[in-house]
Amino acid sequence: MTDAIRPSKPVPEDCDLDTYQFHLPPGLIAQRPLADRDASRLMVLSRRDGQTFQARFAALPDLLPPGALLVANNTRVAPVRLFGRKKTGGAVEFLLLTPPVLLEPEPDPTRPGRLQARAAGLLRASKAPKPGDRVEFSPELSLTVLSRGEFGHAEVLLSFFGPLADILDRIGHMPLPPYIKRPDESADAARYQTVYADPQKPGSAAAPTAGLHFTPALRQILLSRGFGWAEVTLHVGYGTFSPVRAPDIRHHHMHSEHLEISPVAAQAIVQAKSEGRPVIAVGTTSARALEGAFVQTGHVAPFRGQTDIFLRPGSTFHVIDGMITNFHLPGSTLLIMICALAGKEHVLPAYRQAVTAGFRFFSYGDAMLIA
Repeated sequence: MTDAIRPSKPVPEDCDLDTYQFHLPPGLIAQRPLADRDASRLMVLSRRDGQTFQARFAALPDLLPPGALLVANNTRVAPVRLFGRKKTGGAVEFLLLTPPVLLEPEPDPTRPGRLQARAAGLLRASKAPKPGDRVEFSPELSLTVLSRGEFGHAEVLLSFFGPLADILDRIGHMPLPPYIKRPDESADAARYQTVYADPQKPGSAAAPTAGLHFTPALRQILLSRGFGWAEVTLHVGYGTFSPVRAPDIRHHHMHSEHLEISPVAAQAIVQAKSEGRPVIAVGTTSARALEGAFVQTGHVAPFRGQTDIFLRPGSTFHVIDGMITNFHLPGSTLLIMICALAGKEHVLPAYRQAVTAGFRFFSYGDAMLIA
């Protein structure tokens, strides 16, 4: 038999994208946050045997393993969704994907007094701008298209007058996920942001949503109960919403994101591990930061760089012992990561329970504690 007609090998079940699907009624997709962050529901899932029970997020201090160290992502969501016009007057929407804090501005030689910086983003228009076209967002900010790729991706040259972060705060919009079917509102500026987001780290095009449930009061209770808290940074890219298109998930090309683990955070994690205390990631982004850095260094240590790690069944978790996370899209890399941590045979039944019980899904939805 020649290679040309040789039957392809069957896809292992854990690598078959179809096995990560579940029915999700559209009405369960949360369109707005609850009035109180910690009033959301919480499903607790045992990694050991798949047992579940339901609680409220405010009860988290009673549900965490004793002495646990929580590791949260302190990135700040930047208002990087911009609306402008081409020279012809056509409307253009632009989503800046390069974390603003990582841009490298230099003087704009064609426009004295302004700065310019190369960046990546998503362009959306009835007639997409071509390379060389300029889009004006305000007198202070414009871009010139350098090149265009698939699915709206583009390389652009930003030109701006004054601090870009200030300009974005004035004219930018919060980049709500595509499954929230409404324009952003003034309340989203605070609610689509964790209470511990670092003002010096405006880099994300999407929120680390597991952290949205925490309040200052809840954090104080955790501290008083002896739980540890450490912070890492992973600037969440819009690739987190990219669908897996490969039927065999081993062929999925994972997006890359910038991460930072400080010496203080690394030491807290090393100490917790040495004392046998569990490390609980607050969200998939924290998990990705910790495990992505470990894969590149071989141990827990300070780190600054990129990760394109794809945590899927078969992956080894070297750092985290559990996770707090929201409920994710069917067939998404985030759901696949959760299945890698807790077992698909445990996670998917728990998701079906959540659907039956009317849990709210995705960014503004309810949460799960896996421990």
